[in-house]
Amino acid sequence: MNYRLGVLGGMGPQATNTFYQFVIDRTDARADQEHVNALILSDSGMPDRTSAILGGTRQREEVYRRLLDDAKLLEQAGCTCIAVPCNTSHYFLDRVQEYIGIPIIHMIRETARLLAGQGLKRPGILATDGTIQTGLYQKEFSAAGIEAVIPTAEAQALVMSLIYDDVKAGRDGDPQKFAAIHEDLLSQGCDCGVLACTELSVFADRHHLPPFYTDAMAVLAERAVEACHKPLRHIFIK
Repeated sequence: MNYRLGVLGGMGPQATNTFYQFVIDRTDARADQEHVNALILSDSGMPDRTSAILGGTRQREEVYRRLLDDAKLLEQAGCTCIAVPCNTSHYFLDRVQEYIGIPIIHMIRETARLLAGQGLKRPGILATDGTIQTGLYQKEFSAAGIEAVIPTAEAQALVMSLIYDDVKAGRDGDPQKFAAIHEDLLSQGCDCGVLACTELSVFADRHHLPPFYTDAMAVLAERAVEACHKPLRHIFIK
């Protein structure tokens, strides 16, 4: 079978670029032909997912319909699975999955399985307000027997600033902001942290973070390689 990964990206564009690099890095390939066949759809015009989730029915429907149209386009183009390197968009993906015939790799569930397998019990979730307020990680982690912890209001404001004021604005990100966020998670007794926003994956790619953190987008990249039946090059997931 000719496996082909569909990447529904553009949310944001730099995160999509980083995700594809993650896929390349995690494929144990010795030649071009041994890499994952991929079709990348970078829909940078997608409305902001956090604003849509918090804004009301009309805004949510607009994002859902656009995600569904993009997923159908990837399916029609011969993709055999889809990865969406955007955590907040997972609010819509179970509904999208109902109307397409190829699997969407669920980044949040795969991350929950990984942490549960490692015996971790109290992860701090670093994500957008939309992801936090809809309980996406809290729900999936609870199903895996894990208690998800969210930052305090002050730390969450720093998370949003890193995402929107820094990475989405084309900056590398302020390590001092992240240091304050890290201290907040430690003060709440977290035994690990999850980078639950792909802009934070971009931040981690540019700054050294301790092994305390698991990058959900890196988990997604590994599962995408496996879904395309390519040998996995094991890289320690931060």
